[in-house]
Amino acid sequence: MTTPISTRNLDRYGNAELPWSRPRDGLRTETPTADLTFFVATVRPDGRPHTAGVGAVWVDDVLYFTSGPGTRKSRNLTARPECSLSVRLPGIDLTLEGTARRVTDGPTLERLAEVYRGGGWPATVEGDAFTAPFSAPSAGPAPWHLYRLDLRRAVGVATAEPHGATRWDF
Repeated sequence: MTTPISTRNLDRYGNAELPWSRPRDGLRTETPTADLTFFVATVRPDGRPHTAGVGAVWVDDVLYFTSGPGTRKSRNLTARPECSLSVRLPGIDLTLEGTARRVTDGPTLERLAEVYRGGGWPATVEGDAFTAPFSAPSAGPAPWHLYRLDLRRAVGVATAEPHGATRWDF
């Protein structure tokens, strides 16, 4: 289980810090079946930012996402694996920061392909990547690589009661 090693209340209006269970439980229940859009932010070789949508799922307290090897985001991650992902969950906006590591082991790929299929994307494992009859245009052409986010920090801003803003460090 992903457990914060420290928590900081960022709220300026007197609200209590938010428990990590709030966004974590939202990620558990909303992925992969809810219509959520995750955005990954990476850095280009010249230092300019790049942001793109990705298909992401939360499995066993880890965020995974996919991207074609020829896409700008994948090329950026190869050079600099530090990135952030953001998503609007029911009741809380969330940004996750960490290091993206490509996943190539067969058992994990098979398990995640099954999760993606459960959410409606008919992914299959071919070699050390995914294939499917379709994917989002931002994913680039098949095959698609699977990445694991090694979580370092998360920031949540509540959009529903109880309100608040909190940073969790891992």
